Amino acid sequence: MHSRFRSDRRLTVRMTVTLFLLGLLYVAFVAALIALLKSWVLVVVIAAALLGAQYWFSDRIALYAMRGRVVERDEYPELHGVVDRLCAVADMPKPVVAVSDMEMPNAFATGRNPDNAVVCVTTGLLRRLEPAELEGVLAHELSHVAHKDVAVITVASFLGVIAGLIVRFAFYSQVFGGGRRDQNTAVIFMGVMGVSAAVYAISFLLIRALSRYRELAADRAAALLTGRPSALASALTKVTGDIARIPTKDLRTAQAFNAFYFTPALGRGSDVARLFSTHPSLEQRLEQLGRISAELGDAAAPGKA
Repeated sequence: MHSRFRSDRRLTVRMTVTLFLLGLLYVAFVAALIALLKSWVLVVVIAAALLGAQYWFSDRIALYAMRGRVVERDEYPELHGVVDRLCAVADMPKPVVAVSDMEMPNAFATGRNPDNAVVCVTTGLLRRLEPAELEGVLAHELSHVAHKDVAVITVASFLGVIAGLIVRFAFYSQVFGGGRRDQNTAVIFMGVMGVSAAVYAISFLLIRALSRYRELAADRAAALLTGRPSALASALTKVTGDIARIPTKDLRTAQAFNAFYFTPALGRGSDVARLFSTHPSLEQRLEQLGRISAELGDAAAPGKA
């Protein structure tokens, strides 16, 4: 099935290369753990189980973590109406619609394919945006589903998550149980910790490179589908500014899911965080939308791509 969202060959190439490199990294990671732990059955079974859970239940995990809930048409008729129109224009299946009761204005999409996808918006976003701006944001999220990059980023993030968990487990095991282990066990744990830290760092960089481009691709596809790049630019400016005013302590839970968000949950003075951000800068996104607006004259009929 092909939607009417503008395809992006460079995005497809980047996703393919990222998955290939992460696949090699994944195999090397599992092999290193088997060599260190001397139990291939344990490592393979646990890794396969976690990867399967991440792939099949990623939408539920994300909704639960961000306090999202599925909403029906009678509860949010306008939201459902916008999603219905965009899906009709894009010729794609309608995803499950969810709302998260959070003040932070944002939105995200998750799911393993267009037939099993969820689009979620926060109540803070719904309160702040005009209808045309909301349409732009939802078109952006739906393009992630149509391009299938949301599934790729879900699988890609798995390796970094597991490596990070192993680092924490090994660290705390050494700190709180080091006195009860012999020297060989301590060496094994330090080896596992070192391998996991290296894998986490490499996967972190690979995911950032893919994630930044996919956001630009989604902005471009949404602007071309709706024919109103200025509305998407307005939404970006408004949401980014409002997120920066939310206390950092209220953004910490959301930051773990930045790769999935419309805009990253970064507060004021987050220069280092922005350097390693999952998203391109606001200036880059607005500059691209400005070029598209000039090409279309921003008077193109909605749905013209």
